Amino acid sequence: MPSAWRIAPSPPMDWHSSEAIGNLYLSDNEAKPAAPGPRSALVRIKAAALNARDAMVIARSPAFPNVAKPHLIAGGDGAGVVEAVGPDSRWKIGDTVLLTTNLWVDGDVLVMDRSTSLGAGDQDGTLTEYAVLADDRLVPAPTHLSSAEAAALGLAAGTASNALFYGPQPFKKGMTVLTQGTGGVSCFAIQLASASGATVIATSSSDEKLETARKLGATHLINYTKTPDWAAEVLRITQGKGVDHVLDLGGVGTVAQSIRSVRPGGLVSLIGFLAGGEPTNLIPAIVGGAKVVRGVMGSRRDMIEKAVQIINDHQLHPVISKLYQWQDVKAAFEALVSKSGVGKIVIKVGD
Repeated sequence: MPSAWRIAPSPPMDWHSSEAIGNLYLSDNEAKPAAPGPRSALVRIKAAALNARDAMVIARSPAFPNVAKPHLIAGGDGAGVVEAVGPDSRWKIGDTVLLTTNLWVDGDVLVMDRSTSLGAGDQDGTLTEYAVLADDRLVPAPTHLSSAEAAALGLAAGTASNALFYGPQPFKKGMTVLTQGTGGVSCFAIQLASASGATVIATSSSDEKLETARKLGATHLINYTKTPDWAAEVLRITQGKGVDHVLDLGGVGTVAQSIRSVRPGGLVSLIGFLAGGEPTNLIPAIVGGAKVVRGVMGSRRDMIEKAVQIINDHQLHPVISKLYQWQDVKAAFEALVSKSGVGKIVIKVGD
């Protein structure tokens, strides 16, 4: 029988801790889905990848608004092979596809329906061997990538694409982009920005992680453990001008320095809230520098397709921190919560 990793009911927990990982359990008597309906396809999921939001979901944390239904199948990203198609489906049996976490096909963020997010609310996710999915949920996987590599794209590559190419200021070759850390979104941001002609400055907590950033395309590297005032170093590198665009993943712990690092009229994209810190008054720096601050949430289908196109054109490979076996899903979540790896945490689905 097919199997899936589900989330047992629990009260809300701290998503930063490993306590909620105990909510996960392997259900090994899952029924194979029925034949797909119109404009949908049955996918044999080969691999799934984890994101910070998955830790929030299994903890039923208020940090993520879609509280998981009892016994929800976890996971939002995945990749696999089409095994059957419904009437009028645009897919073919044998197509290799990646799954999109959000069913956001077109339009502004106002029309994005969070209730359609896989692996959250009442929408079962990707940590399952089979799933019937609407055609619009699927994107052709890059042909040079394995299933594990394709699974890593989804939300992380789409979010990086959203921030870089779909903000209020157009992306231009030669611009300077600052990235933070070496998690999934940051690694994709380095790859996509450098492949598209930007100069990338990368920050991270260790020289080892920064070496990975260099290999991905970063030109300038800053170890923020050795250089806590990394905004000053960014200004030194840019000869006092500041960068054109900062992708901020730390939140309250990094946003003040991000705003210092960006040029007058430049853009700070707020993507995550992974770093702790004390609140501070940012208004004078934003107004005084005419700086633009944009919240980035989710990724529309064309944003993912844009990332896939660049990855295809430049034959890029995502950074995979570790590929976990099906029985080791809890260990994969431990690695997610600890933030110890570089790149994406990926799980081989099924035995």
